[in-house]
Amino acid sequence: MSKKLKIAIIGSRGYPYVYSGYETLVKELSERLVESGNEVTVYCHRKLFAEKPKTVNGINLVYTPSVNSKVFSQLYNSFFSFIHVCFSKNDVVLVVNSANGPFGLLTKIFRKKTCINVDGLEWLRPKWKGLGSIYFKSASKLATIFYDEIITDSIEMNKVYRNKFGKKSTVIAYGSTMIANNKSKILEKFKLQEKQYYLIVGRLIPDNNSKLIIDGFLKSNSDKSIVIVGDVPYNDNYSNNIKLLSSSKVIFTGYVNDQADLTILYDNCYAYIHGHEFGGTNPTMINALDLNCQILSLDTIFNREMLFNKKSVLFSKNENSISKKINEFEERYNELIQKNNSYKLPEKYNWDFIFNQYLEVFQGFTNYQNK
Repeated sequence: MSKKLKIAIIGSRGYPYVYSGYETLVKELSERLVESGNEVTVYCHRKLFAEKPKTVNGINLVYTPSVNSKVFSQLYNSFFSFIHVCFSKNDVVLVVNSANGPFGLLTKIFRKKTCINVDGLEWLRPKWKGLGSIYFKSASKLATIFYDEIITDSIEMNKVYRNKFGKKSTVIAYGSTMIANNKSKILEKFKLQEKQYYLIVGRLIPDNNSKLIIDGFLKSNSDKSIVIVGDVPYNDNYSNNIKLLSSSKVIFTGYVNDQADLTILYDNCYAYIHGHEFGGTNPTMINALDLNCQILSLDTIFNREMLFNKKSVLFSKNENSISKKINEFEERYNELIQKNNSYKLPEKYNWDFIFNQYLEVFQGFTNYQNK
């Protein structure tokens, strides 16, 4: 029988605070770890929680200091979380976010077996220009030096870390968050008709290319509408400008935090449009694949990997390509439905499969320690 482990998780906003793919990973993984008899501690941003229970669903919660800053909130919180975990009795530490690369020096000094999920190519994202880009590239490199295991979320991201930093990684993807529920009234709320709208889901940031997609869509011949789910939790020129495009044909919902509502939006869309540029495995694409939505996607190596065995239409990063491909997509729509009729989400995007992969990594650390 395998030894029950004490596992700490650092780098997300906390539990059960679900905002991004990282928080979803923390939720799905920590709940399964506890169900299988392991002890889990999740470090949380103190300022995000009005109530601060010590445990939720059997998961231990530690609230470390945080600040309201787009740039420094995660680093500030992580510093105190790493200090705390170094003096804890946890067997294994899981860190998310490559920004935490330098802090691996602390767990290395204190001989805490630590792995990090590094996510995407943060140093290329427009929001991290200048010093931010330099920091993320340096942090990602340091992660490959200080951590005992690097986890990437796709085969193509694995190649990036191998070619750029000379470091092998373990590939573990993310899973779907879709929930079957016919009671949602989200379509009525936004006056949407089934199969009469395109759907975009993601933060309103430049590298998700929402504005470009909307502009291309408006130039196309489509008589449908386009629905944009998402926002940013701070005042931002890009997101403010994109919202000025709002009309009866361009509908902004803001955040949709209820997964049942989000599922209905995916399940009833004419097609999902994916413009994410720098990530590996993207949770919003997984959701679309899980429900076998018809998909138009920005042509990147990461998106091609996710769309393996799924018939879709790929576009380039310009308005004319998007407009042209939307017209082509509508002409081929019935053909795509027929070709995708038997599509099934690959097992690597199943949360139980993902959990077993992480558990194998954690148990590998303790087996090494016991030799």
